[in-house]
Amino acid sequence: MSKTIDFSRSFLWWRTDTLEKPPLTQTNKAPFTLNNARVLLDCLCRIEDKVGGEVHFFALGANCKTEQVGVDRDIWMEPNANFVPIMSGLRFLAIKTYHRAGIELSLEPASLGYQSERQEVALAEAFSSARFDVHYEEGRLLENAKDRVEAVLDNEILVARTAYQDDRYRVSIEYPIKTVNANERDWVFQPDTGPILLPDLSREPGDLIGGMELAYIAFNQEDWAEVVVRLPTVVAEGVQVYHYSRAARIHATNEVFSIGK
Repeated sequence: MSKTIDFSRSFLWWRTDTLEKPPLTQTNKAPFTLNNARVLLDCLCRIEDKVGGEVHFFALGANCKTEQVGVDRDIWMEPNANFVPIMSGLRFLAIKTYHRAGIELSLEPASLGYQSERQEVALAEAFSSARFDVHYEEGRLLENAKDRVEAVLDNEILVARTAYQDDRYRVSIEYPIKTVNANERDWVFQPDTGPILLPDLSREPGDLIGGMELAYIAFNQEDWAEVVVRLPTVVAEGVQVYHYSRAARIHATNEVFSIGK
């Protein structure tokens, strides 16, 4: 058995209290001074610096839509965006996806300037408090395709862990298997799931969060995985959108765990 994340019971939290500190990430004036945001955990990325020995964790929150909280009407902001939070121990990265790439909105108050599609802030400066709560269960390692296929057909809750390294960093990405293909005739098991966090390992430790990209992941063997990465993608002359458009192969170790039903 192995400690395995129960993603259905793990969350990112942040508290905004404008009586304590001015907001840094809002694009509209909120009707109330206090809000606690709780977002389901979608992926946890662990990066170990082999040079310095430090271990850094990055939590990816579930996707939602940009909204105004507590208003009488017109909850959905215009233009609307998909919003994904990423949190480390010290930093917060807000990723927004609009109908096209390159959109910036004025922050509230306007003296703060404009919010880009990737706004990075220090947790201590932007929020009254912030954290990610990770709930672990005992996970049963599924050692081969047969075990994994049988677990799928039995509706067990599955979690994957993909690990790889370069000269400087060791990376472990843990994520729930939401979508999966299972074949009990030929014993083929292949998740197609995400989003996950994909780090840019050319960066220094203090700048890793700024290089995080979103990706979907698939594998059917133990020693490699393929990802498709969200990037600005040209769809017409002078027009880009964010789309999962670049595929890449990673030499990695894939483990799959069951945490039961």
